[in-house]
Amino acid sequence: MSGEGNHGNQPAQQNGVENQRTSLPAPMFSRNDVSLWSILKKCIGMELSKIAMPVIFNEPLSFLQRLSEYMEHTYLIHQANTATDSVERMKCVAAFAVSAVASQWDRTGKPFNPLLGETYELIRDDLGFRWVSEQVSHHPPVSAFHAEGLKEDFVFHGSIYPKLKFWGKSIEAEPKGLITLELPKYNESYTWTNPTCCVHNIIVGQLWIEQYGSVEVINHKTGERCSMTFKPCGLFGKELHKVEGFILDKSKKKLCAIYGKWTDCLYTVDPAAFDAHKKSDKKNLDEKKGNKQSSVDEEPEEVPPPDAERVTVIPGSELIWKITPRPDNSAKFYAFSSFALHLNELEKSMEGVIPQTDSRFRPDICAMENGDIDLASAEKKRLEEKQRMARKNHTKSTDEWKNRSAALGPRWFQQGPNPHTKAQDWLYSKGYWGRNYTNLTEIY
Repeated sequence: MSGEGNHGNQPAQQNGVENQRTSLPAPMFSRNDVSLWSILKKCIGMELSKIAMPVIFNEPLSFLQRLSEYMEHTYLIHQANTATDSVERMKCVAAFAVSAVASQWDRTGKPFNPLLGETYELIRDDLGFRWVSEQVSHHPPVSAFHAEGLKEDFVFHGSIYPKLKFWGKSIEAEPKGLITLELPKYNESYTWTNPTCCVHNIIVGQLWIEQYGSVEVINHKTGERCSMTFKPCGLFGKELHKVEGFILDKSKKKLCAIYGKWTDCLYTVDPAAFDAHKKSDKKNLDEKKGNKQSSVDEEPEEVPPPDAERVTVIPGSELIWKITPRPDNSAKFYAFSSFALHLNELEKSMEGVIPQTDSRFRPDICAMENGDIDLASAEKKRLEEKQRMARKNHTKSTDEWKNRSAALGPRWFQQGPNPHTKAQDWLYSKGYWGRNYTNLTEIY
């Protein structure tokens, strides 16, 4: 925490810990009468970050707040810190990497695009962390975050610049950017990138989400890595939400197999047992298919059957992560988890403490959360126009814009090489928790 203290001279703030709300002020709106196709039909193959979307397709959270949901299963980081064996630590870190995307299950609403200079903080004494994030670039949109353990036992940081594309029947979100976890106790650093997220049935039918792609978690000290594949659904739905992979040593020897569903749970097992199970499973699947032929590129249109959700547990497996169940009223409130329900809650203890750039003060998000869709739409348009005008005015002073003075550009992060991969990243420049918020731009 580098000498910043908890909050300078301020006492620790438990924003989101005491008396957490269990619902939003108003239920979500129905999207049944609104045609997304009328908006997207001219955008096939295009990058959607510059397309203005009606507020009805949003959820009442900023993307900065959505990112903080990475921290819902922080206990996995704490478990990694208690493990004396590097392979056991890798199991925990890999499980944390998978759990970080679990909040996206059934979340078909789009978070609000953060405004340049927007920030979000979250302190959870019960989970042992504090988080700060900032929108550091508008075009391209880049969100930077930095979290740290309250006992100085870990640092978790990264910068994300999502690429959204519309492919006719689906919207694909590729979360470009590097994620880093540091465990000072062991002088270890881990890095990885997230899988691609896809929302299906945009035009007609029930919306459903899948994640696919390769994720490689690297321990830069030991050379060990966990190579995982988030499987695409496939024509028969058998691969729906499935995650599989291996923990490898620096010579690429398989040390452990890892498998499960990113929506549910994750297990580890001996590699030989996993390979034997896969061989048997493939034989059964081939018999089931018979003479049926299908195209690999064919996109599934229907929601996969419920039995595709089950995970077959291989004998000898160890459960390393289980998702926290959603609350009973989740469907009424944008499929939010209990963790997400309180992210935009503005407690009295925060007033006069957190900066006015915090996402909790955004009038469009607050209006939507309170059930006023017309006001939310009007405020969203006003804020977008205000940001366009501010950028236009600043562009007139080219040198000032390029230099990114404190009033114009990122306040809490600066661009530079990631210390472990040397790739370009946005790194925390410290000072946020000192609570000196002078010279911040009025963005709302």
